[in-house]
Amino acid sequence: MTRVLRSTFFLFLFTLQHISAQTTGALKEKIEQIISAKKAVVGVSIVDGNEKEILSINGDRHFPLQSVFKFHIALAVLSQIDQGKFSLEQKIKIEKKDLLPNLYSPIRDKYPNGTTLQLSEILEYTVSQSDNVGCDLLLRLLGGPHVVDEYFRKINIKDVSIKITEEVQQANWDLQFENWTTPKAANEVLVKFYHNKKKLLSQKSHDFIWETMKGTKTGKARLKGELPGNTIVAHKTGSSGASKAGITEAVNDIGVVFLPNGQKYFISVFVSKSTENSDTNEKIISDISKAAWDYFMNRVK
Repeated sequence: MTRVLRSTFFLFLFTLQHISAQTTGALKEKIEQIISAKKAVVGVSIVDGNEKEILSINGDRHFPLQSVFKFHIALAVLSQIDQGKFSLEQKIKIEKKDLLPNLYSPIRDKYPNGTTLQLSEILEYTVSQSDNVGCDLLLRLLGGPHVVDEYFRKINIKDVSIKITEEVQQANWDLQFENWTTPKAANEVLVKFYHNKKKLLSQKSHDFIWETMKGTKTGKARLKGELPGNTIVAHKTGSSGASKAGITEAVNDIGVVFLPNGQKYFISVFVSKSTENSDTNEKIISDISKAAWDYFMNRVK
């Protein structure tokens, strides 16, 4: 390569990097504008489809998982299914005593006297409809929250803490902080299990969880709220509600967003310690999601 060609090549690379940095900087500025006037602590992590971190805001801060941990629980169950300990077709008997009245549960609503469901159905209820009874049934099947906690440590994802069940969490406001993660770690789980490079799941289990995540029925005003109506988002939400003092500790959504050109990106947003109302908390997430969407759409033009 001649000196002129070499200089031109390096100038081209520098220009590309400079444009990319400017664009990423504009995205971060936009997101900071969204959250600056809000009375809340917001954590964000965005990673592109090539596993490159685009930005992080409060990325290493601990946020309560709330129902986001049902995604993690499902992954631990699927891992044990792949080891032959359980099967998706396995029948699980659900007795009336399991249908606790103080927990949100579409299973209980549909089967108030109990029923028998396949494990795959309980996983779908738990992840896509955020069923709390289904969640605790899965935790009992595994042997308790500590089994999920240990599973993520085993696969070297450190900033995930899963210590208590939904029954315990819902009964004591302060205990929700026992189940926590960081925005960066939330995205790390999404990336590792979506790309599945280390074969953490079989192909059958991989396809099952991502199709289930695409069918999530909760939090439609969050990551999907301002995106085009036909956008596919495989995601999991979590919510704490507000305390008696009017503080909301968790309005969360983490997921994979699929672009029209076949590319994708990973985004995790956590809203905590908020004195804003419910609609505002959800709009924080939808506004951040739209800013990320615009960034990636402009990048592929």
